[in-house]
Amino acid sequence: MPYNALDLGRVVASHGRHAVIETPDAQRVLCHPRGKKSDIVVGDLVRWQPTGDGGVIEHIEARRNLLFRQDDWRTKSFAANLDQILILVAATPVFSESQLTRALIAASAAGIPALVGLNKTDLPEIDAARERLAPYVRMGTTVIELALKANTEASVQRLHQHLDGKVTLVLGPSGMGKSTLINLLVPEAAAQVGEISKALNSGRHTTTTTTWYWLDEQRQGALIDSPGFQEFGLRQIAAENLAQLMPDYNAALGDCRFHNCSHLHEPGCGVRAAAERGDITPSRQRIYAALFEELSRTRW
Repeated sequence: MPYNALDLGRVVASHGRHAVIETPDAQRVLCHPRGKKSDIVVGDLVRWQPTGDGGVIEHIEARRNLLFRQDDWRTKSFAANLDQILILVAATPVFSESQLTRALIAASAAGIPALVGLNKTDLPEIDAARERLAPYVRMGTTVIELALKANTEASVQRLHQHLDGKVTLVLGPSGMGKSTLINLLVPEAAAQVGEISKALNSGRHTTTTTTWYWLDEQRQGALIDSPGFQEFGLRQIAAENLAQLMPDYNAALGDCRFHNCSHLHEPGCGVRAAAERGDITPSRQRIYAALFEELSRTRW
């Protein structure tokens, strides 16, 4: 049977070799892929057919995009077919600018627009957080200010302005308010997590399973909640392409004396000249240098 004659479904959760797919009429079916290897991710559109106890996935439709991270040992995919990514940070605990930059670079490399949500704007530490994000605002990154617990209604309204009608992957380390955001926008999220965990027989919470939530009854907008991460490898990116994926660096390209300039030490470097003018901050220079060194290392 040709693939296009099979039923179409969307992957809304996955764990190990099992996946929950949702049909066009909103039915959810527990499936597994045919064969031993599975590269299915949440957001995938798949062709499947029923079996006695659920279904089997026969084919993954072509993806519009895929967000993933890669280190020296493995590749970890987040989700596919996204309209945008929301990276959640907060006034406290202090967020890692390096991790934020890595997520933004991965999104840019995948061709996916990215937003930053700045939570806990009601706390005294907010001025320092705003200052750290100021270079990203100047680069054109949209920053949505939120106080999910102190000013819930206004924060929810602000989020809906940016999220409605779009498929959004929410990224962020623990402590930034990701679970609060999901539960505010999707009140039935906890119940869905329980049902999905039971279906997948994972016995685990949403922090270990990527999960798709619809934002509206018409199923036009959706949130994808992903597990938190401590590291965000970018080994899929060549060192010589790094500057193009960092807007402040990219804006200064083309003025270097050498075509293969690393923007670290060469004379006549347009990027370093931009840094001397203050167009690139010292923290961004440190992040670039560390990433360039990391991506230049020989892989074993």
